[in-house]
Amino acid sequence: METWLIVGAAVFFFGILLTPITIRSGAPLLLLFLGLGMLLGENGPGGIDFDNFQLAYDLGSIALAIILFAGGLETDVSDIKKAGVPALVLATVGVCLTSAIVGGIIAFVFHIPLSIALLFGAVIGSTDAAATFMSLQQRAINLVGRCKETILLESGLNDPVAIFLTLALVSVVDNGTQTLGGSTVHILISQLGLGVLFGIAGGFILAWLANRVPLQSGLYSVFVLAGCLLLFGVTTSLEGSGFLAVFVGGIVINARIREPLHNIVNFHAGMAWLSQIGLFLMLGLLVTPKDLLKDAPQALMIAAVLMFVARPLAAMVCLAPLKFPFREQLFIGWVGLLGAVPIFFAIIPVISPGPVTVEFFNEVFIVVIASLVIQGWSISFAAKVLKVKE
Repeated sequence: METWLIVGAAVFFFGILLTPITIRSGAPLLLLFLGLGMLLGENGPGGIDFDNFQLAYDLGSIALAIILFAGGLETDVSDIKKAGVPALVLATVGVCLTSAIVGGIIAFVFHIPLSIALLFGAVIGSTDAAATFMSLQQRAINLVGRCKETILLESGLNDPVAIFLTLALVSVVDNGTQTLGGSTVHILISQLGLGVLFGIAGGFILAWLANRVPLQSGLYSVFVLAGCLLLFGVTTSLEGSGFLAVFVGGIVINARIREPLHNIVNFHAGMAWLSQIGLFLMLGLLVTPKDLLKDAPQALMIAAVLMFVARPLAAMVCLAPLKFPFREQLFIGWVGLLGAVPIFFAIIPVISPGPVTVEFFNEVFIVVIASLVIQGWSISFAAKVLKVKE
């Protein structure tokens, strides 16, 4: 026990100490912790053999709930008024278009069954809130117009659509197209409808209680965190999107709570950082580096399709009718950062009883690394070139 405590604390301690170096170099911070996880894994000096995909899925769900809740807490209602429509269009139509373009191209090029190709597109079709929040904060980039609000809101709202597409296509891959129909529509309605409904209700209840129940000052943040996890668990158990619920709940709390919001936001920002670090370390442990090499060529080609074709094209189709300047369309299309969420989604078909194997997970992992390296490293440069930086 003492050994594991020392190792775990040392990894977090020195990993956090290295963050100023990554910030000065412009390197994506999340990539550091993925790398540390891989070094600690079975092919690295750490030698830890971890391949429990189910446990990774369960722990990852909790970590993502905390991350998205913190993102909601930092979202002001004025941001929704300013960029709610474009963010919602990107989070729904944009995700579907991105997934379809990626799936169609890789099915044609690599002769992969269309259902599996579309599943791959669905898994990598949504942007990642954790990676987006952290990358923009890390570089302190101030963007013109509605860019920043649109990017951040989209990354918090698009997970339910991606999880719906993933679950529906996993069902198709495992059981055939006869599984589609009323049940698929039910999943979509449950995910989106219950996620929004429970998020609003839960946010109002938590804010109301925090405003009226006298607590020690240090307990308000812990109370809100416990409420977030309760909201996530209840919504998920009723087949709603717990991720959407906690994000919406965070926005409502930001607008309604009277207790020192600054302290609550800071506490949850710290918890989000801790969750992100733990999540990326765990996902790094889960992958076997030696197995990545044989999957790398195909995965890198898929990453190129996503970054240079599918995401920019989907962003332009969604934003052009909303009268976004062309340079802002290009920037939003480029800042479609991937992160832990696609890797997390890639666990679902692997633990399902269908034909999808660990190679699927490995290829998604490589696509995410490519996104973090190429897109994450170039955010400031792209903002400057496209003149969307204040």
